[in-house]
Amino acid sequence: MGNLVAIVGRPNVGKSTLFNRLTKTRRAIVQETSGVTRDRHYGKSVWGGKEFSVVDTGGFVKGSDDVFEDEIRKQVVIAIEECNIVIFVVDVETGITDLDEAVANVLRQSKKPVFVVSNKVDNNEREVDSYEFYNFGLGDVYSISAINGSGTGELLDDLIKELPEDAHEEDESELPRIAIVGKPNVGKSSLTNALLGIERNIVTDISGTTRDSIDTHFNAFGFDMVLVDTAGIRKKGKVHEDIEFYSVMRSIRTIENSDVCLFMIDAEEGLQSQDMSIFSVIERNRKGMVVLVNKWDKIENKEANTMKKYEEMIKERLAPFTDVPVLFVSALTKQRIHKALEIAMEVYKNRTTKIPTSKLNEVLLPLIENYPPPAYKGKFIKIKFVTQLPNHAPAFAFFCNLPQYIKDPYKRYLENQLRKHFDLTGVPIRLFFRKK
Repeated sequence: MGNLVAIVGRPNVGKSTLFNRLTKTRRAIVQETSGVTRDRHYGKSVWGGKEFSVVDTGGFVKGSDDVFEDEIRKQVVIAIEECNIVIFVVDVETGITDLDEAVANVLRQSKKPVFVVSNKVDNNEREVDSYEFYNFGLGDVYSISAINGSGTGELLDDLIKELPEDAHEEDESELPRIAIVGKPNVGKSSLTNALLGIERNIVTDISGTTRDSIDTHFNAFGFDMVLVDTAGIRKKGKVHEDIEFYSVMRSIRTIENSDVCLFMIDAEEGLQSQDMSIFSVIERNRKGMVVLVNKWDKIENKEANTMKKYEEMIKERLAPFTDVPVLFVSALTKQRIHKALEIAMEVYKNRTTKIPTSKLNEVLLPLIENYPPPAYKGKFIKIKFVTQLPNHAPAFAFFCNLPQYIKDPYKRYLENQLRKHFDLTGVPIRLFFRKK
């Protein structure tokens, strides 16, 4: 099961800066104004050989302080329910505030490991000021500066010691794990019921990995797989919470514990920002993907090329990852639902395929010779050897004399050639360039 680390705290303490530091990105907007982080950000981080997901739970001020405290509390409660570890960020410049205490009160009630991080510690004097945060009673306080990275190494060294080992790799079942994911109300429950309701005797429960996620052994119609269902996101007790945030947190768990994702979208709504958040999680975790456009039976006035135009619109939004199957289904009428499983198994095969090194070089080296990488500052780049790396998802290493000078356009050319000559549909692939 994937490891999830949530960054919580009141606004303007540096959560987004720390998020960018841990994920080595600049996706989260950073500004000295509360309320900047409105959309949730999700990323991957690697430290000491351990990989984990990071979620930035920045809140925003809207209305009175009471409303604000309520918003913060909802985000923190959801975060600590779903994550393995909580990073509680506070500001050494302002010390403990009432909102910090509100967050700490929630964290004290949880059984999750909490790392209190005193941010903006740029000198020895502020190091002493950080001792104030021991008053939370949440354990050690880590003094860092998220903007320049000081202190983050010690934080991460201790953090990865608390991460549980990945249990998925030790799972006795070697069956393909197919996850049904998507935002609330796109028809995940209906699709699951349509698939599993065919014959009761083909369903056998496998121990679930998360509270709301149900793993079911599906063995019928020539399929033998584990369906990982996320039905139940909208439990009655959760309706008052931030459903959008909760659904993505749940999706992260399910996606990380799968091989291929049946990514469902609503045909009437199209791809929305929430869908794109879930898509980015699938892609960053390098899982296979099949896009299912559900509720296609509700689309009226369909013409001969309606599907083609809709598919082009979807792939335009998903670019540059456009080599993905798109299937138009109806969970209600059971239209093409078994075709979805058939394509999912094809994508699983693509994701687990191992291309012989000799075949890779036989196909790619002549193409590279005919269209070599552009010279850089008068230096010619020569790619001499290609091999597939022994990763869980397709990854390829290109050995050359000047790997640092190969630019993104040429990397895209190589990826397109790989996809053109080898069946990698539905699978994100990675290219690495190494010194020969």
